[in-house]
Formats: sequence, C-alpha cells, structure tokens
Amino acid sequence: MSKFSNGFTLGLITGAIVGGAMALLYAPDKGIDLRDKISYKLHSLLDDLNDTLVRLQNEEAIIAESESERVVADAQQKAEDLIKEAEDLLRNISEGKNF
Repeated sequence: MSKFSNGFTLGLITGAIVGGAMALLYAPDKGIDLRDKISYKLHSLLDDLNDTLVRLQNEEAIIAESESERVVADAQQKAEDLIKEAEDLLRNISEGKNF
C-alpha cells in the first residue's frame, strides 16, 4: 500500500474522530447522555480503527509474501544457472578442452 493511501486513511480516521467529538460536544444534551454518546462513538471508532489496522496488516503480509516468492524464484533461477555453468565447466575439463 502506498504512503499516500496510508496517510489518507490515517487522515480520514483522525478527521472522523475530531469531527465526531466536536459534534457531540456542541450538541445540547445532559452530561450523562453526552458522556454515553462520546463513549459509544469512541468505541465505534476504535473498532473501525482496529478493523482498518487488521486489513492493512493483511495487505502488507500479502505483499511481503509475493515479494518473498519472487526473490526465492529469482535465487532458484540463479542457482540453476550456476549449476549449469559448473556442469559445463566440468564437462570441458573432463574432455580436456581449454577454456
């Protein structure tokens, strides 16, 4: 995931928290009702944040896995190329060819 989308997601969550808190603080409610609303909204936002973090971790894990598979495949190909070169060199030596 790009830095832009990570920053955008963080900004979106922060804006939602600040906007929700401001809306609740300016609403004409009793103190206990206001605290209950703030508590509910905070728990809701924390749940959303947790879901977002889990989703981002899963996306990063998928990216890391595909990258590691690419690196392993590349290393395997290079190892196969080296083995072929070594076999050719041994065959040339056993046939008495100069190299």
